[in-house]
Amino acid sequence: MRRAVLLQLSRKGGAHRIGGPATGSGASGGGRATGQPAALRRVVGSWGTAALSIGVMAPTLAMAVVGPEPARLVGRAAPLAFGAAALLVLLVSAGFVRLSGEFASAGSVYAFVGGSIGPRMGAFTGATMLGTYLVFPWVSVAGVTVFGTELLRLAGLDVDWFAVALAGWLVVGGLAVGGLRPAVRALIAFEAVAVLVVLGLMVVVVRALASGAAPRGQRFDAGVFVLPAGLPSGAFVLAVVAAFLAFCGFASAGSRGEEADRPRAAVPRAMLVTIGLGAVFYVACVTVQAWGFGTDTAGVAAFGASTAPLGALASAYVGPWFAAVLDAMALVSAVGAGLGCVLVAVRLLFALGRDRWLPPALARVSRRTGAPSVALVVELAVGLVLIVGFRLAAVAPDRMFFVLATFGVLNLLVMYTATDIAAARHLRRSGVGRAAPVLPLVGAVVAVGVLLESIWSVPPGLLLVLGGWLTLAAGFALVGRPRSGTT
Repeated sequence: MRRAVLLQLSRKGGAHRIGGPATGSGASGGGRATGQPAALRRVVGSWGTAALSIGVMAPTLAMAVVGPEPARLVGRAAPLAFGAAALLVLLVSAGFVRLSGEFASAGSVYAFVGGSIGPRMGAFTGATMLGTYLVFPWVSVAGVTVFGTELLRLAGLDVDWFAVALAGWLVVGGLAVGGLRPAVRALIAFEAVAVLVVLGLMVVVVRALASGAAPRGQRFDAGVFVLPAGLPSGAFVLAVVAAFLAFCGFASAGSRGEEADRPRAAVPRAMLVTIGLGAVFYVACVTVQAWGFGTDTAGVAAFGASTAPLGALASAYVGPWFAAVLDAMALVSAVGAGLGCVLVAVRLLFALGRDRWLPPALARVSRRTGAPSVALVVELAVGLVLIVGFRLAAVAPDRMFFVLATFGVLNLLVMYTATDIAAARHLRRSGVGRAAPVLPLVGAVVAVGVLLESIWSVPPGLLLVLGGWLTLAAGFALVGRPRSGTT
């Protein structure tokens, strides 16, 4: 019975989903024609598809906050941790790349896993992904709030963080309402500007090092690519895990399966491009940060203790005004990440609503933009409830960032594991060769390892919330009554 619901694979690169092809009047109308599923419009090309994953990964925001933890764990060799993390992410991506080359759906892993194992496992995996993307946009808004309040403080303004968070929510929501094509353009513009500013800082630091004009006489040191003698292996593992999390979001392009041109080629390519560009940028940026702070004991300690490493380097090598510019660029990157995450969440809600795992009203699309409309309202409402809830609980925005990010990342790691296992099973049953399932299985092991290492530092209360969500996801998949033809 379950085999009968496997996706109808179109060799013309059309949209694929559990329950049949995504075609019908929904693309041009405001709802769902009788007997026809709602459909999205194909409005983005390969680079637009990659822009979503890059925007969600938010490399500028990542470099503004992630580098110090690996530096604290492995000293000057932090760049090695990012290089090793990139290799692990490539392994994890193996299953996503393979499945996205065969299944194209707005539901991303919901369809990938559903088409490989069965609709109920697909629904469970989709629910874990939903656990990530219901909160990830508001993680980014928390980042907007942190950097925004700091910029206002530097300008002499003392503003309640709640007002800044609401402004971030409005900006992200306003950009999302405009439809996919304008949103993708905004993503490209935001992250491109932010990355260019960071690259400018890197050039300044390298020139100072080369000319001997660094503040403490710092120099280039090839030791950043060598682990310190006597370093415990566990420290390097933890550093790689911390660096691995900077790549979260690489698979976001999977949700463009029904809006990208030739998605079975564009989506896998977008994932690989995102990982490749991220790896180059991260390793180069962290290398310059390590050199900029200095590879001696004092420099390594300063890097590891820094809460804003790019800002600290900007102040030291250019001036305090440039540190404010870097804060502004991190804010811009956070806005882009929030927008990208909203786009992913909305399309997942759309796909689950279309197949009636969730209320079918979620499958309605806008006549004007051709994008999901009701799902967008739901996602924005979730964000508003979270922001108001954290404010009423008197939780600071940096704590809001930590709580929501941790919950989202742990769900993401569960989703990575399930998707790679599904890919391995799909490849084994496809008869493409005995070695084909190996990479996805290794990717699943990597994802489980990162999940287990990450759990140790999670507060017990948050683990209970995660356990409750996963239990809810399992119940949702087991007792849900999807659209006729999906069970």
